[in-house]
Amino acid sequence: MGFGTEILFILMLGLLVLGPKQSYAMLGQVSRAKAELENAARGIKSQLETELDVAPLDRKTDGSPELAREQSGRGFSA
Repeated sequence: MGFGTEILFILMLGLLVLGPKQSYAMLGQVSRAKAELENAARGIKSQLETELDVAPLDRKTDGSPELAREQSGRGFSA
């Protein structure tokens, strides 16, 4: 059994168990939940891209990364 036939079987079984009205309502709820998840994923992706674009790494003169706190002289001393 392939993936498409398994999905078709599950849909037909759901139609028989729930009936046409409840199956239609269930598909509506599933599609709304899917849309909400996609919207949340888009928001998270956008926020991550914004955060990564706004906060670039500060560089020392030799090119190695350094914390901004250490560069400003407020870092920990050993």
